[in-house]
Amino acid sequence: MAINKKSEFDEGTRKLAEFAKAISHPARIAILQTIAEKKECICGEIVEVIPLAQSTVSQHLKELKDVELIQGEIEGAKSCYCINWKKLDEFHDSINQIYKSLNKYKKNSKLECCD
Repeated sequence: MAINKKSEFDEGTRKLAEFAKAISHPARIAILQTIAEKKECICGEIVEVIPLAQSTVSQHLKELKDVELIQGEIEGAKSCYCINWKKLDEFHDSINQIYKSLNKYKKNSKLECCD
């Protein structure tokens, strides 16, 4: 039986991995772009733009909502979603931090790896 070792990593690293996993599907990126363009979006409108079934779009929305990249309200049969800009900014900051922490080693590395 495999043991989950995620707990061995610091919280910031785990959160960054969760965000990265949440946006790792092209449909989720398209959903974020659609919601951002429209300012808010009803789920049916997302289905009109993204070539996936309603149930599949709903699953992708759930993944984005689970990491709080989007917020949503259910209004009867309609669901309305918007970008959680604070979380998106946190993700952006985390990506920048990991880039900076890796980039400082670039000048001491070969440009081509494993030649």
